[in-house]
Amino acid sequence: MAGNRSILLIEDNPSDIELTKRALKRGHIVNEIIVAEDGEEALDYLFGTGSHLGTNLPELPAIVLLDLKLPKIPGLEVLRRIREHTRTRRLPVIILTTSREEEDLGASYDRGANSYVVKPVDYSRFQQAIEQLGLYWLVINEAPPDV
Repeated sequence: MAGNRSILLIEDNPSDIELTKRALKRGHIVNEIIVAEDGEEALDYLFGTGSHLGTNLPELPAIVLLDLKLPKIPGLEVLRRIREHTRTRRLPVIILTTSREEEDLGASYDRGANSYVVKPVDYSRFQQAIEQLGLYWLVINEAPPDV
């Protein structure tokens, strides 16, 4: 059940991190939010490498909210690596980005994104979009079985 599993937010913009956390809280999404501020940190968290080497692998998050424009390892590469690994290939990944580029949209779905959401600039619309994402992915959607 996804209701008590964490949400992995992969985002490097501090204001977007805070807005996302606030929107989830206002939408009564109580799941713990794990923040990775670059692609390398996210992959280290998911696969127990780098700064997470030697720690127990965490339970997979219920969903991943992934920005495309990230330092160190870009979002599309993070998505590719998530999809190629048996442990994470079924993990729901939602692209949450400012990019409206058709190339980014197509590449995201080609690499296995479950959803592509363009971040609204207006805070109230952003909050509404995050609340709807949380409701759908954490409550309504039937999660795939663990591998």
